[in-house]
Amino acid sequence: MASSDSCHCSGRKQNSILYSILKNDSQAEIQQHQTLQQQVCSCGSKKNVALTCPQVTCKAASAVLVKTLKFIKNLPCFQELPAEDQLVLVRNCWAPLLVLGLAQDRVDIETIETPEPSMLQKILTGGQEDSRESLQVNEQHISTTKIQDIKFFLSKCWALDISTKEYAYLKGAILFNPDLPGLRHTTYIQGLQSEAQRALNEYVRMIHREDLTRFGKLIIALSLLRSFSPNVVTELFFRPIIGNVNMDDLLLEMFYAK
Repeated sequence: MASSDSCHCSGRKQNSILYSILKNDSQAEIQQHQTLQQQVCSCGSKKNVALTCPQVTCKAASAVLVKTLKFIKNLPCFQELPAEDQLVLVRNCWAPLLVLGLAQDRVDIETIETPEPSMLQKILTGGQEDSRESLQVNEQHISTTKIQDIKFFLSKCWALDISTKEYAYLKGAILFNPDLPGLRHTTYIQGLQSEAQRALNEYVRMIHREDLTRFGKLIIALSLLRSFSPNVVTELFFRPIIGNVNMDDLLLEMFYAK
């Protein structure tokens, strides 16, 4: 195994990661997602939603986070990276990896709409204490459009009936993102991402020979995953249980815990 101080760029054959994925039906899935987004009117997109059963959903998300961090730590190619690059990857990739883990564990997300109080309600309950309580509640809400994006992704994964190996390859392609600012060994990380996507393609071609569009659909799922920011995932799945604790600090504490 190479040491962290050795060069990660030499000795690795670079391969193009451009695949012919934009097939007609894959484009149709993108159009379907765009249509669903357009159906949310301007007033509807401003409405907030909260988890129907936050204790149940947040507990499930926490369990997925633990498994996700364990998956990352146990990857030999991840262990070869210097600590600086490891931190960059974990901080920027844990959220989409968590959403992918929710799909793999089939964690359903049930939400309830939480409309803003009327002007009269604000006037009648406008004390300082009520304002603080309102602020705490609003911090746990997330826009309808963003939660719809996550639900759309989960439904697509379940419809594809993704296998355990496919999930593993997808996680590798998400984790090893060479485009993140601050990375030192971008060429090595790009090679790892290419390997994950190539392995996924070979597996799909071997197991799903009759489905010529499956790989394209999985790559589109990757593009959807990258749109899920840590802030959105934190507010939806962890803020109700961690309160004002900094999620980044908590994440690193969990990651380096023995």
